[in-house]
Amino acid sequence: MEFTMNEHGFQSEFDFGTLNVSSNENFGFRPYALLVSSVAVCSGLTLRKILEKMRIPFTDLKITADVKRNEEEANRVEEIALKFIITGTNIPERKVEKALALTKKNCSMVQSVKDSIRIMETYEINEKG
Repeated sequence: MEFTMNEHGFQSEFDFGTLNVSSNENFGFRPYALLVSSVAVCSGLTLRKILEKMRIPFTDLKITADVKRNEEEANRVEEIALKFIITGTNIPERKVEKALALTKKNCSMVQSVKDSIRIMETYEINEKG
């Protein structure tokens, strides 16, 4: 990856398009948002794959991420609370709990930050028939 400075931050070209990163959200993605997004979406993609392999019948998966930052230490991210909202019918809670444990163990982004950022994962099952 190569990042080129511009007047508002940095940008990089990827196969999918241009990524603009800036401390000002009017000019690009903020670095902390990319960090949190990486952890949340990596977890979501991993959970999705595990749910599918476990043949758990779900129709939708949403993620919310609440972030705790420490203003006294460079506004660092200290905690990310992920909540997975799984929609479907007859979703077995015990299997979801097992899937979440596997997700945490197999998500590369969570494993990359686990010693510096506390990651908490909860879930909600939204029964739709």
